[in-house]
Amino acid sequence: MRKQNYYLIIAIVVGLFACTQKYKSVGEEKVQVTAPFEMPVITIPDFSGCAEFVITDFGAVQGDVTKTSEAIAKAIDEANKVGGGTVVIPDGEWLTGTVHFKSNVNLHLNKGAVLLFNDNPAEYLPPVHTSWEGMECYNYSPLVYAYGCKNVAITGEGELRAKMDLWKTWFPRPSGHMNSLKRLYNMMVDNVPVEDRVMVNDTANMRPQFIQFNRSENVLIEGVKITNSPFWTIHPYLCKNVVLRNLHVYAHGHNNDGVDPEMTQNMLIEDCEFDQGDDAIAVKSGRNQDAWRLITPTRNLVIRNCYVSNGHQLLAVGSEMAGGVENVFMDSCTVADRASMFHLVFLKTNERRGGFIRNIYVSNVSGNYMREGVFGIETDVLYQWRDLVPTVERRLTPISDIYLENVHANNAKFVSRILGQEELPVEDIFLKNVTADTIREERNINVNVINFNQE
Repeated sequence: MRKQNYYLIIAIVVGLFACTQKYKSVGEEKVQVTAPFEMPVITIPDFSGCAEFVITDFGAVQGDVTKTSEAIAKAIDEANKVGGGTVVIPDGEWLTGTVHFKSNVNLHLNKGAVLLFNDNPAEYLPPVHTSWEGMECYNYSPLVYAYGCKNVAITGEGELRAKMDLWKTWFPRPSGHMNSLKRLYNMMVDNVPVEDRVMVNDTANMRPQFIQFNRSENVLIEGVKITNSPFWTIHPYLCKNVVLRNLHVYAHGHNNDGVDPEMTQNMLIEDCEFDQGDDAIAVKSGRNQDAWRLITPTRNLVIRNCYVSNGHQLLAVGSEMAGGVENVFMDSCTVADRASMFHLVFLKTNERRGGFIRNIYVSNVSGNYMREGVFGIETDVLYQWRDLVPTVERRLTPISDIYLENVHANNAKFVSRILGQEELPVEDIFLKNVTADTIREERNINVNVINFNQE
């Protein structure tokens, strides 16, 4: 009997070992990028050979938001439990609520798959730790959300699409929304703990981001189409090692930037197409007291071979940039002839931000009609905040070492307009072959600039 028990124990151990061995752990891909500054190697996850978890095996039903949401959550949980796996969205349209990642998970959308996100705000509760225009708070969950995760990805040839019937009614900014913004601003100024800044109520109407990877590392989004968004479309926030590759992004609602890297480091955006209602790529680094508390600049960002069909700016930096922005390189990007942009490159801040902007490199970029100019820097951009709340602490933003080469527009008001501040002029601007065929006003409109170079 004892001998039989011994062999039984051995069989169980061997069986368990075999079960664990059938799952391949997540690998790593090292992405090396050339830039005018020292660019670290970017590490992203490699899920090839990992186990697959098809959502229909967990009870997903087309048209049933509850069953599909639960199935996706169960599949993510199982993939995480085995140390890494791919959650597969099959062909067809799948109505869901929020998707919350765990580490070592790849959300893969097969060709013909549409993951359709419901526009019922209740689907995005309870509130999660997120941000609104650079201020940390607890708000509706982003439609796709990861917090503190490692090795996460969205891949495939399918589509993530947001229903917009409800969200678009939140685009206007009535008094209830503006009062909530004031309340959040004052809580930030007073250093109220983030967990006490709950912004979900009947009138705040603070729309969630579509995709937010928050405090996560080793992030990949590749191949998919992303359509519509309640707010910012792709928002890497306080992340490290991020690659966005071969994406097709379309969102024409209010504040629908394409990508907003915020306090994120070591990032590559390549071979993407953007069709936006706001800025295509808007580089952020937090607002005022929150950014000064977090002390995390956006650093080491490379953008290359991207195409913009519509948008306000091709590349914007700010105005939420109080944590600082440095080492940004954009190369070989094109704006469609039909697009009417404000600028190709626009840097913006104000007296409340502090932080810094330096080492920005843009080369081989072209566009057609600019409603403003080819290149602009403004240091007094406050939008609706100018009269909404006071300046509590005044911190100016040093801006220096900006390099543009081979940047061209067919038609623009100006080639450069730099509106620096007398107390802290903009410094060291280098333009080489930065041109417009037709200049509607003046070639250069520059105030409070030291060492402006133009060839």
